[in-house]
Amino acid sequence: MYYAESENQIEVYLIRHGATNANREHRYLGRTEEPLSEEGREELKAFQRQGIYPDPASLQALFVSPMERCRETAELLFRDCEQHIIPEFREMDFGLFEGKNYQDLQGDARYQTWIDSNGTIPFPEGESRAEFIDRVCAGMENAADYLRNYAQSNMCRDCGSDREVTVAAVVHGGTIMALLSHYGGGDYYDYQVENAGGFTCRILIAGEQIRFVTQERGFR
Repeated sequence: MYYAESENQIEVYLIRHGATNANREHRYLGRTEEPLSEEGREELKAFQRQGIYPDPASLQALFVSPMERCRETAELLFRDCEQHIIPEFREMDFGLFEGKNYQDLQGDARYQTWIDSNGTIPFPEGESRAEFIDRVCAGMENAADYLRNYAQSNMCRDCGSDREVTVAAVVHGGTIMALLSHYGGGDYYDYQVENAGGFTCRILIAGEQIRFVTQERGFR
């Protein structure tokens, strides 16, 4: 990786938070605060012992959704790293479907209408996919501003040596889908990932532009 005055390549680990009880029951969990389940914490610890997450000492920044389940995951995996909270990285607002699963919603005409739209129309009293992606991308712009400032402050412009920039973002499954479909291309649902899983990406920040150059499924 390298630094130039107007261009930065950065390795990003997008990590979905560990499992909660609602996740295991396949419930829509958006704006509701819920801690990790004991099973979710143990799963994260097991994956951490396997060395599948980046070494905290290798990170130049750690971005985190403000939701409890993400902050708890970040604390468990990267205890000594400062958490830079990105409010826009919180999960989608599922509106009236919040806390419910497929079984609960069977027979609900509003749910069938939402399915028939391929998930593009707004959740009743919640967000649409387009609104959610716009919000998440605004958060990515904020994260990119931090990285631009970091590069200007810390990377050598004239000495001829390269320095890696590696960051992690502990967020939600929907946040990952929004970022990768918008910046990396492909369908929104191409980027579904299980709890504690994620993607390793290389992003290019050139001036005001952000582009995901590569994205590889990892962890799970």
